[in-house]
Amino acid sequence: MESSVQDRTGTARAADVPDPTRGETARAQESRVIETKPITADPGPLGLAAFALTTFVLSIFNSGLMSEKGLPIVLGLALAYGGLAQLFAGLWEFRTGNTFGATAFCSYGAFWLSFWAFEQFYAKDITDKVALGNAVGLFLIAWGIFTAYMFIASLRVSVAVAVVFFLLATTFIVLGIGDAEANKSISHAGGYIGIATAIAAWYASFAAVTNSTFGRTVLPVKELKR
Repeated sequence: MESSVQDRTGTARAADVPDPTRGETARAQESRVIETKPITADPGPLGLAAFALTTFVLSIFNSGLMSEKGLPIVLGLALAYGGLAQLFAGLWEFRTGNTFGATAFCSYGAFWLSFWAFEQFYAKDITDKVALGNAVGLFLIAWGIFTAYMFIASLRVSVAVAVVFFLLATTFIVLGIGDAEANKSISHAGGYIGIATAIAAWYASFAAVTNSTFGRTVLPVKELKR
């Protein structure tokens, strides 16, 4: 009886001792911690929706379809939805490993935040209307340059996203020229292109969230090969 207990005790203690015959590789495998990533929802539809709605409202005023007296309504959207929501979407894209989405959403989130800050705090300091037009024109054209190279990258994402970036680059450049030249007709044209941009972005967002929810392709976006 005692020997039986001793045998079991000895076996249990032996099991606690690392087996030197298993080698360094086997011991390393035993001590390795398996890393797991939490399930993360696609932040793309949120970023696209935030961009689309804010762009649509601003473009309605830029196109001349509504009086510019109501333009301050855009500031709240630029801060909360176009700015913060899009910035968060970009940060979540880093988590998913999507370099394109992270760069795009963080950048355009920052664009809307900078637009809000400029209109809220700094625009009044530029009293010369010509200087103000030139400054805003430079600001918009610079964003057009950024969007142009993002359009090239979007050619390996999807047709829907590529259309958004093509229209957006055109919107920035046309609006920038309109502000720099103080030409209302050009600015209005940029506003109409902006409306088309917003509709394209809304479609891309709608397709992404709907296809994900239904678990199948309901609205095509035509994925492009990487």
